[in-house]
Amino acid sequence: MNKENKINVAIAGLGFGAEFIPIYQKYNNANLVAICQRNQAKMDEIGDAFGIEKRYTSFNELIQDPDIDAVHINTPIPEHGIQSIKALKAGKHVACTVPMATTVEECEEIVSLTRQTGLTYMMMETVIYAREFLFIKELYEKGELGKVQFLKASHQQDMDGWPNYWPGLPPMHYATHCVGPVLGLTRAEAEYVSCFGSGSIRAELQEHYNSPFAVETTHIKFKDSDLSAQVYRSLFDVARQYRESFEVYGSKKSVEWPLIENKPLVVHTAKKEENEIPEETVCPDFARLLPKEIQDFTTKGVYDLEENQHLSFTQGAGHGGSHPHLVHAFIDALLKGKQPYPNAVESANITCVGILAHKSAMQGGKIIRLPEFTFLPERSHTTSN
Repeated sequence: MNKENKINVAIAGLGFGAEFIPIYQKYNNANLVAICQRNQAKMDEIGDAFGIEKRYTSFNELIQDPDIDAVHINTPIPEHGIQSIKALKAGKHVACTVPMATTVEECEEIVSLTRQTGLTYMMMETVIYAREFLFIKELYEKGELGKVQFLKASHQQDMDGWPNYWPGLPPMHYATHCVGPVLGLTRAEAEYVSCFGSGSIRAELQEHYNSPFAVETTHIKFKDSDLSAQVYRSLFDVARQYRESFEVYGSKKSVEWPLIENKPLVVHTAKKEENEIPEETVCPDFARLLPKEIQDFTTKGVYDLEENQHLSFTQGAGHGGSHPHLVHAFIDALLKGKQPYPNAVESANITCVGILAHKSAMQGGKIIRLPEFTFLPERSHTTSN
C-alpha cells in the first residue's frame, strides 16, 4: 500500500480484463499501476488509450514489481490456478476471475498460501454481485423470503467454435456462475455433491477431455443445514439460449428466473388472499452500495467512447452491473484488513463443487465429499432468517 493509503493494482489479461481498467482508475482507493498482456501491440493500444505506463508481456516479471500490491488475473482458465499461486508466492494479493483453478490440488495450494502469508485472495464471481442476486439477497436479509427451502441455478451456453481449451470442456468444470449464487445467498458451504451426466456430445468433442456428457446436473448438500440445491450446466449440442439463472424458494416468497433472457424476474408471494400471487419484478440497480465515483459503472459502458473511440464495444451493464461491486469488495477488504466474499476457502468450496461434480458424473452419480480445506470451521452456518 502506498503513502496515499491506496492499493496499487496490476491487471493481467486484457480481453475481459480491460473492462476493469477505468473502474480502478476512477476508484479513489486504488491506483492502476500496470497491465500485462502477451500481445505487445494489443497491450500498447490499451495502455496508450488509458495512459498506463507500466506494461509487461511476462506475468513472471509483473509479479516481481515491488510497486504492485495486488494482481487482478483475467487470463485463460487453465492459467488461473498456477498464476494465483505464483502471485501469492511473490507477495501479492490476488483477485482472480472464475474459476479459481482447474484442479483440487491447485485450490488447496492457494488456500494454504493465504494462510501461510496472510495475503488476501478473492475469486471475482460476477453473479454474486449482479443486481439480480443483490435483489434476492436483500429480500433474504430483510426476512421477506421466510425460511429458505430450496435453491436452483443454471448456466447454459453454446461454446461451439470457441478456441483453445474450450472444445469438449466438461460442463461442471466451469460451474461457478451457478454454484456461486446458491451457496452465496446464505453464505453456505457445500458438504458433498452427486452429479449425473445426460446425453452426449459429438465424438470429436469427447476426445479432448474424455467427457461424453451434453448436460451435467448436480445436487449439492449444504454443510450444517437442512438445505440442498440443484445446479445444471451445458456447453455443447444443446439448443438453448445463453442463460445464467438463479432461483430461490422460501416459505413466504420465492423468486424464479425468466425462461427468456432480459425478461423480469417472477416473485411468488405465498397465501396472499388465500392464493400464491406471481408478479413480474424488474430489479433495481444497486449502485447506492458503491462509492460515488464508480456508481455509473453499474449501468453504463465501462469504456468512454468519446475518449476511446477505437474500443468499439461497451461493457459494465453486462454481468448484471457487477464489475464495480467486485472492485469495491476487493479493494475495501484490503484497506480494512477484512476478508472479501468469496475469500480463498469459500472460493475453493465453490470451485471444487464443479470439479468433483464432474468426477461424480463419470462414476454414475457417486456422492463425493468436499475436502476439509474448503470449510471454514469458525463460521456458523445460518441458513434462514
